[in-house]
Amino acid sequence: MRTAIIVGAGPAGLTAAYKFLKTTDIHPIIIEASGCVGGISQTVNYKGNRMDLGGHRFFSKDGTIVKMWTDLLPVCDPEKDDKAMMIRTRVSRILYLRKFFAYPISIKPETFFNMGLYRTLRVGISYISSILLKRNEKSLEDFMVNRFGTYLYKMFFENYTEKVWGKNPKEISASWGVQRVKGLSLSKALLHIIKPSKAIETSLIEQFLYPKLGPGQLWETMAAEIIKMGGEIRYNTEVMGVTQQDDQVSSLIIREAQGDRLMIGDIFISSMPIKDLILGMNDVPLTVRNIAAELPYRDFMTVGLLVKKTPSMLPDCWIYIQDDDVKIGRLQIFNNWSPYLVQDPVNTVWLGLEYFCSEGDDLWQMSDEVFIAFAIEELIKLNMIAKEDVLDSVRLKVKKAYPAYFGTYEQFDQVKYFLNGINNLYCIGRNGQHRYNNMDHSMLTAIKTVELIKNNGDKSTIWDVNTEDVYHEKC
Repeated sequence: MRTAIIVGAGPAGLTAAYKFLKTTDIHPIIIEASGCVGGISQTVNYKGNRMDLGGHRFFSKDGTIVKMWTDLLPVCDPEKDDKAMMIRTRVSRILYLRKFFAYPISIKPETFFNMGLYRTLRVGISYISSILLKRNEKSLEDFMVNRFGTYLYKMFFENYTEKVWGKNPKEISASWGVQRVKGLSLSKALLHIIKPSKAIETSLIEQFLYPKLGPGQLWETMAAEIIKMGGEIRYNTEVMGVTQQDDQVSSLIIREAQGDRLMIGDIFISSMPIKDLILGMNDVPLTVRNIAAELPYRDFMTVGLLVKKTPSMLPDCWIYIQDDDVKIGRLQIFNNWSPYLVQDPVNTVWLGLEYFCSEGDDLWQMSDEVFIAFAIEELIKLNMIAKEDVLDSVRLKVKKAYPAYFGTYEQFDQVKYFLNGINNLYCIGRNGQHRYNNMDHSMLTAIKTVELIKNNGDKSTIWDVNTEDVYHEKC
């Protein structure tokens, strides 16, 4: 029997192991550096209040993925069964100039009222200009302006994008837009209002699936099934090096509590950051090593804030904060994702204040106490809470949450070409491919990997996931 060593117990790694066990006689062993499953899709339990890191809607146009989700957690009454997938209604808005605007952008009287006559005219004129004078799409700014016009882009996209990536959209590759905002445009939003279509962009989907106890519940359930079927998951096991020769990986150097040792397998599947993977290899061309060493990432911090419930509780699942006088990028209201995430949903509101940063920068280096106080003051400044209503708080950090599309990313094809030349190594998932994939796309890379291993297929099928023009999801 062949053995597949799978690095990472996130959505991609778990799905690969699950599919191996369901469809092959290959024995999967997952090694996970942390003590839990789910990666950035995990759910953190803090004193009975559960935090979804980043907000994860379960939506996919791929029926195989949806079936896998609902096989593990059936759609049923959450009052009767803890293992439940719920159908939730999407409510998300943009906060700009201390006013709320519907997201996705919609053409409603409220939108015009909040913008005012002057801004509305500017939006219309700049949108018409964008239709008549198309830009050559070299940057994300070009991509956005071509679809929304310069004025609307500056209102609703430029500042938020800069918060997320730490770079102006002028400095970010247009390929980010191709993968993340694909077909959506102001004209699509207009058409959706006038004539709703079944074939609409993902960001216009108004309902989605969501596990009763958060996204981590799905991955914990899948992990339990993997163990039940005979697979292995080894926690607190870190990859320290990769030994390859003659276009084959021969072993991994892993670090466990007992120390370092070699781990030998037949197939190696990696969802670890490509930067770390390449730097751990023993025989890499200097050019490839240098490109990988400089691949950029954005890190992520969230503050869980428990506050007293008031009659004016916001209806949103999440809110994009566009105002530039605060650092907060997005606000989640966990009660509205699932009331079961909150220990006392009757009397308290459980908030997630999301910040995008780079490991080692000023925000990252603040102590928990100082940063939490800073975050609370920002919500007070936005008139969303009162200081005396804060009951409890916690800060969480996530490294390499978002693979970025600038810097040496422009030369990434050289890295991909090198990795594809190693016959028994397969790269899957968001960080495994340095691609801003959603959960379902990460799962699809794993499914296609198992299929091509079974059928001796072409590795390009793995990298082709999330390059089509029919899927869209806003971060």
